[in-house]
Amino acid sequence: MRVLVIEDEPDVRRAVAEYLREEGYAVDAASDGEEGQFKANAWEYDVILLDVMLPKVDGWRLLAELRKTKRTPVLMLTARDAVTDRVRGLDTGEDDYLVKPFELSEMAARVRALIRRSAGQARPVIEVGDVQIDTTARTVTRDGAAVNLSAKEYALVEFLAIHRGELVTRSMIYDHLFDEDDDSLSNLVDVYVSNIRKKLGRDLITTRRGQGYLIHG
Repeated sequence: MRVLVIEDEPDVRRAVAEYLREEGYAVDAASDGEEGQFKANAWEYDVILLDVMLPKVDGWRLLAELRKTKRTPVLMLTARDAVTDRVRGLDTGEDDYLVKPFELSEMAARVRALIRRSAGQARPVIEVGDVQIDTTARTVTRDGAAVNLSAKEYALVEFLAIHRGELVTRSMIYDHLFDEDDDSLSNLVDVYVSNIRKKLGRDLITTRRGQGYLIHG
């Protein structure tokens, strides 16, 4: 999944981005509200982590503008724990918040929960036939046996499973699984799909030639 981190403190921005990348996410970053607003509108993100106190455009204004056109889940990062700030954020359209300083593991758990919630997936484990995808542990099993997937293979399986029953286009996959720094090849998705079929069975992913891929619900 692809995440945008809008945070002006370099150490916090770097730590959050690196942790999420280690967790298998594609991550873009912005150091001020103006850059963050441009990226938030230019690409489709699964979650946006948004600091409140930002230069150029603050988090409140950015969130209010974003909500005019997009429903992307937003996790607000704030140094202020006042009830009025939390209420303001929720009323403006935030989906969750974290008060600084926070544990990176909790931040990642909230990101996972927001992704599941936005897809209407209440449980952390998605079952597709004999395949089980644990979105918390980021593991896949088949008939109870663990299957070793690369980070991108897992991300593709999870993305298709969350949207099971829906046709997922190649452009959607590139938009959600690769960040702005990825120099991805045009046939890379085909390679990942081929590898996944070898490990999880040919029937898991259906190809609609010229359209995209889907996992049946």
